[in-house]
Amino acid sequence: MAVKENSAAYPRIKIKLKKSLAGRTQKQRAVVKGLGLRRIDSEVIREKRPEILGMVKKVYFLLQVTDVEN
Repeated sequence: MAVKENSAAYPRIKIKLKKSLAGRTQKQRAVVKGLGLRRIDSEVIREKRPEILGMVKKVYFLLQVTDVEN
C-alpha cells in the first residue's frame, strides 16, 4: 500500500478557467478536465504540487491562477 505524503506540506492554489475550450486540441481539453474544470469561470483549489503545476503550464493561456491563504 502506498504511503500518503503530508498534504499540509504543500501550499494551495486556486485555478479558474477564463477562456473557452472551443477550438482547442484534445490534449488541452484533457488537461483542463484533469484539473477538474468544466466550464468558463469554474474554479478549483488544488495543492501546489509538481504534477498540478505541469498541467497548469500546458494550458496557462486558458487559466487564471492565484495563491490561497491557509
